[in-house]
Amino acid sequence: MRSAYREFVRLIEAGRYRDAHEVLEAFWFPRRFEKEARVLLIKGYINASTAFELAKRGRRDAARRTWRVYLKYLPLSKEVDPEDAPTRREVEEVLRRTYGRLLGEERRHGVH
Repeated sequence: MRSAYREFVRLIEAGRYRDAHEVLEAFWFPRRFEKEARVLLIKGYINASTAFELAKRGRRDAARRTWRVYLKYLPLSKEVDPEDAPTRREVEEVLRRTYGRLLGEERRHGVH
């Protein structure tokens, strides 16, 4: 997963949110009905990239709703593969910064 996470980060930083979504969907889609923490966390990451794509297209309300799905799954990060924790922290930091850049004013109104 580390290489997929790195590619996801690279694409998010490049503003290629849809492509970032596709990188993780290749892992998630075949396992989408599983309730394993890692599968659900990746679903959250996919939702974060979808939120950014929606914001990019001017659909801010939809972006905020989709971001909240990411936040719902974020606590699972503590339950998944401790050896991948530094890579996940990098993913999550990039997502947080990107959210701030795209929808940052929302933070002042209580949406995190």
